[in-house]
Parts: sequence; C-alpha cells; structure tokens
Amino acid sequence: MIKCNSFLKFDPLRVPSPCFVVDEVAIEKNLAILARVQKESGAKVLMALKAFSMFSLAPLISQYLSGTSASGIYEARLGQEEFGGEVHTFSAAFSEKDLPEILKISDHVVFNSFSQWQNFQAIIQAEKMKRPSLKFGLRVNPLHSEGATPLYDPCAPGSRLGIPYPQFRGQDLTGISGLHFHTLCEQSFDPLDRTLDVIEEKFADLLPKLEWVNFGGGHHITDGSYPVNKLIDRIKKFQRKYQLQVYLEPGEAIAIHSGVLVTEVLDIVHNEMDIAILDSSATCHMPDTLEMPYQADIFNAARQDEKEYKYRLGGMTCLAGDVMGDYSFDKPLQTGQRLIFDDMAHYTMVKTTTFNGIALPSIAIWNSANDDLRVVKQFSYDDFKNRLS
Repeated sequence: MIKCNSFLKFDPLRVPSPCFVVDEVAIEKNLAILARVQKESGAKVLMALKAFSMFSLAPLISQYLSGTSASGIYEARLGQEEFGGEVHTFSAAFSEKDLPEILKISDHVVFNSFSQWQNFQAIIQAEKMKRPSLKFGLRVNPLHSEGATPLYDPCAPGSRLGIPYPQFRGQDLTGISGLHFHTLCEQSFDPLDRTLDVIEEKFADLLPKLEWVNFGGGHHITDGSYPVNKLIDRIKKFQRKYQLQVYLEPGEAIAIHSGVLVTEVLDIVHNEMDIAILDSSATCHMPDTLEMPYQADIFNAARQDEKEYKYRLGGMTCLAGDVMGDYSFDKPLQTGQRLIFDDMAHYTMVKTTTFNGIALPSIAIWNSANDDLRVVKQFSYDDFKNRLS
C-alpha cells in the first residue's frame, strides 16, 4: 500500500536519478499534528536529527517545533546553526574533546552513565557557571522491552543504552534535573503507555523531584492510526502529577509518508530469473531495508507473484546482497525506466554512504500543492573523495 499518496501524480523524469524527493506539504501536515500535541498537552516536541536532518526545510520545521535533539557534536551544531530553538544532546559516551563544545551549544545534555556524569564534573561545573540555564539529565533503562527487532531495541538484554534503574540506588543526583528514556521504534501509543507505567513504578521516589522528563523518540504520532488524543491526555496527567515538563523527540514522525527515492533501471540480466540493476543501492541508499529488514514498496509494482512480469531488483555495488527485493509489474521493465520507492525520507538520507564509489542521490523538495520543484543538493566526486585521505 503506497503511503506517500501525493507522489501518485509526480513525474519521476523531472529530477536527476537517483534522487530523494520530499514533499514539503506532507512534511507540514506532519508538523501540524505535532504542533497540536505541543499546544494541547503542554509538552515540547523536538525533531530527532538522527532520523531526518534536512536543513533545507529548517525554516518550515522551526515554525512548528521547539527545537532539535542530537546524538553528538555535529548534530548539535546543525541543530543550533540551522534550526534554532532548544538543542538537547545525548550520546552513549562523550569524549573529553567534544564535551566542552557540546555544553556550549546545548540546552540539555543527557549522560548515559554515572561514571561520565561524575568524571566530567570539572568541565560541567565550569560551563554551568557561565550558563546557569544549562540542564543535565540521565538516560534510564527501565528494563522493559517493547521492541520487536533486536537491532532497534534499547532495552534488550545487555543493552549499552541507558542506566538500569537498580543502579540508581545510593547515587548522588545533585545537579540532575531530568530523566530521559527511549524505548520505542515506530510504535503506537500502547507501548509508550506501558513503558510509562514502569517508569512511574521504578522511579516513584525520584519523579516528584525532577524538572523534566524526556520520553525519547520512536512515537509514530503522525501515522494515521495513532491515537493522538490518548497521547495528549497521558502527557497532561503525567505533567500535572509530577509538576514537570515533558519532552518528546520524534524523528520519523516528522518525515513519514513525505518522501520517495527515484531510481532508474540501468540493465536487465537473467540468472534463473530476470534481474533489474538500478542506479541506486540498498546498502548505500536505503540501508534500513537490509538492517530491519523490510521490503520497500514501489509505485505501480507488487510483491513477486502478484503481477505478470517478475523481477529481482538489485543495486550497483559489488555486494552480493545489495538487493531491494523481488517485485512484479504489469508490463516488462525497460532500460532507462524510472521507478519510485515509497516512504524514503526518514532514516535514508542520514544513512547514505559512498561504498564502492557509488554516488549519493540528489535531494529535491517538491510542493504537491503548487507543483513547485527545486533540486537543493547534487553530489559529486569531491563528496566521495573528501571523505577519504
């Protein structure tokens, strides 16, 4: 089922191939839902740059959200320089080299261990003296798993992410004003609701002493089936009960159903089946299809046995497993034909690589309401070469 419905009327020949194309109208629809959550619940919503960091759209995004969340120094800088608003930074571990700059440009800094919080006190207190508004938090691991895929489950056994709640016993929390948890991955309200029950049980003594709690990301708030009213009600009750500020930091919720990847058929070969080789790559341009894994939908295509003409679609690299999947079509594919992969805005552009010297896809912004189209970025040999030495 195609999710980026506005692209049903888009002509893929209008952009270079391969190319990520993002519909700014769809982005704004997502942002409006998140803005409603902010307004009606009192929570603050940050955009997780790890999922979608298209700063060409920063002027639009910053109209709706309260800021950005970062996973390190480069994302923190991007958030401050391009998006404005609050900058919240969490890392599994900070380096002594990066932390001073992170402290200078962040509003909240969240630590993943008591050891880092304690070992960096000299640096922390020096910056706190200069910026009294700077807030510090700890990421917690409630030891409550809601993830279906181990690769994306921060609460899986042996996870390095978050401090398990038993380790809080006997710790001095002076200077800590909030907690952060992140347990979800593209999930609806019920997993969050159950996680909050665990948080409230395990941290019952601590929550009334805090100024804020960050619910992390993975909330599929802008998916059509998400019960937004339940989320708003739960946040309001949580904030009222503990007299604190709630933050959400969705990533995919900003960009879901908003963008596609245009690609072109370069060749068709046969080895027990017809195989179309595209000018893009699963491993370089859509790695989540291999990591999750899942098979992306393609406009005017179906799964292998649903239509008459069947093809395996593969990428340009020498990796044997660089395969998008087996599909079927109403008509035979032709060399030079354009294909459109659905829902390719989140966790795609941020993960692309130039493995094998494969060029990065161009990036375009389309407005489905007025049909305005602009290619905002094209990559060259220099982008490949300058990553190396």
